Amino acid sequence: MPQLLEAGERVLLIDPKERRYLLTLVADATFHTHAGVVAHDDIIGGDEGRTITGSTGRQFLVLRPTLSDIVVKMPRGAQVIYPKDLGAILMAADIGPGQRVLEAGVGSGALSMTVLRAGAEIIGYELREDFAERAQANVAATLGADAKYRVEIRDVTEGIDEKDLDRILLDMPEPHKVIEAAATALRPGGILLAYLPTINQTALLRAALDADEVPFGMSETQEIMRRTWHVEARSVRPDHRMVGHTGFLTTARRLSV
Repeated sequence: MPQLLEAGERVLLIDPKERRYLLTLVADATFHTHAGVVAHDDIIGGDEGRTITGSTGRQFLVLRPTLSDIVVKMPRGAQVIYPKDLGAILMAADIGPGQRVLEAGVGSGALSMTVLRAGAEIIGYELREDFAERAQANVAATLGADAKYRVEIRDVTEGIDEKDLDRILLDMPEPHKVIEAAATALRPGGILLAYLPTINQTALLRAALDADEVPFGMSETQEIMRRTWHVEARSVRPDHRMVGHTGFLTTARRLSV
């Protein structure tokens, strides 16, 4: 039997122009848009995938949000990593169940949620307390308060206390300053991944990873592009807009010495 929508759940409303609204269902509450008012009680107790009618007669499709929907629509302090890069990070860093992951620069928690849902556990280092609080709130709202997620307010460039980590994920301006500490914190065979917006930052990181005295190898940098298509009857063409550059992903393996 499909699980019916309940109060306290997040749902996604999609209007006829495909505008998306993320809301948490509350009994007796209403949701106001320029396209009309929607009563939460008209959604609670029903199936997802159905259409409801607002106060102006306009219809809204009701669905449970995907993680991608949540990442794009959730409250944020820092800029989030986009879904097209989150999927690539899971594969590039080979994230899986039971892994111990250090994430430095948790931001608004988009990467944290993606890694946690893949079954890993996270120790987060974050410089800003407001970002850490926002990330923890977003993780709890999406995955529950029992997620294996701990965030410390500290600077990763000053050292890493954890040892034998499986993965280290860096979303910060100067990851090249973390290489020495990462080498002692990662287990042999572990993977370091850094996400950077510019190629100049990436070049500094690659130089640090490729230095002779550093026990890292198999360094690789990639950039992910995403182009959607318009498909309607005989009108089949790429969309006029695409998600181009968002960041560079660099990975390296910790070698045994």
